Amino acid sequence: MTAFTGSWNYPTRVLFGPGRIAELPAACRQAGVSRPLFVTDPGLRDSAIVRRALEVLAGAGLGTAVFSDVKANPTSANVDAGVAAYREAGADGVIAFGGGSGLDVGKLVALMVGQTRPVWDFEDIGDWWTRADADGIAPIVAVPTTAGTGSEVGRGAVVTNEETHEKKIIFHPKLLPAVVVSDPELTVGLPPKLTAWTGFDALAHCLEAFSAPGFHPMADGVAANGARLVKTYLPRAVADGTDIEARSNMLAAASMGAAAFQKGLGAIHSMSHPVGALYDTHHGLTNGVVMPYVLLANRSAIEERFGHLARSLEISGGFDGFIEWVLRFRKELHVPHSLGELGVGEDRVDELAEKAERDPSTGGNPLPFKAADFARLFRAAIRGDLDAARG
Repeated sequence: MTAFTGSWNYPTRVLFGPGRIAELPAACRQAGVSRPLFVTDPGLRDSAIVRRALEVLAGAGLGTAVFSDVKANPTSANVDAGVAAYREAGADGVIAFGGGSGLDVGKLVALMVGQTRPVWDFEDIGDWWTRADADGIAPIVAVPTTAGTGSEVGRGAVVTNEETHEKKIIFHPKLLPAVVVSDPELTVGLPPKLTAWTGFDALAHCLEAFSAPGFHPMADGVAANGARLVKTYLPRAVADGTDIEARSNMLAAASMGAAAFQKGLGAIHSMSHPVGALYDTHHGLTNGVVMPYVLLANRSAIEERFGHLARSLEISGGFDGFIEWVLRFRKELHVPHSLGELGVGEDRVDELAEKAERDPSTGGNPLPFKAADFARLFRAAIRGDLDAARG
């Protein structure tokens, strides 16, 4: 289907379209990789799409070691094990293959193979990324298999510190993969539930980038159109996983959200990160649950902007109409209304709130939120009380 095939350099080299996994060896050559470590998650390791990718690589004479010791919410131990596998294989680059966990671990393995400092020293704070030895970062080829995280076009990766139970965003410009192979056929087998959850991650990226303060009209435009694609195509992808038009547009929307959020994220992610770290919830699902609570809390700063966004998405009623659409959209796609339904209790609200205040995403929120603000939002989201979230 040529209408959904293209190659572009934004923000990196992207080979997009059905069947383009066949070009994975060429992507490796473009990135300067001849002995890749193939990083994926255990759920994909024995899948047909991984077998196909490995067959393509073998057919091109690329010897490939596979690493799949990756949790759904990856930890630094996963990264350390990946670095050991990289060195044992004598690899010269990484193929990061999968959803957010596989992509993020693959990128962090590429970062850490050439570093002497711990991964936490490269957290996305100020100019901490300059601590890294840039020459030691291995080249990365990314192959997304879900349409959500957008990590294939991002310069950061998320990893959980198991000692502190905190998710950390690690950043370096060279974490941006050199080449991306975005083949929507690889997402066809994703179950409806995971299709919906990852889709809400993409939507959260778009909405938070659009909400972030500052002047960045390019990011705003990409975010608005990404949200439009999610609104149009996520229900279709959930209803029929073989709908290549829907899968293609959702894969594009995920990359668009990640490209846009260089402008900033916000309290949706600030809340989702500690919940995921403490309760091991799915990141995209958690974003979808807390989304309306955060939007309502930010109303005074984003109401006018979201009135414009609502019109561009053909949603009537301005900001209020947009919130009503989010609630209907969540219900249609079977996303729970409250964090309580995910097993989150009020007994750890203070801990969650403190971690949310420290999260790097908080700096991009359109309003300054402190721990007390997050505690109020967590209680509202746990109870399912939208009125309590209103700013």
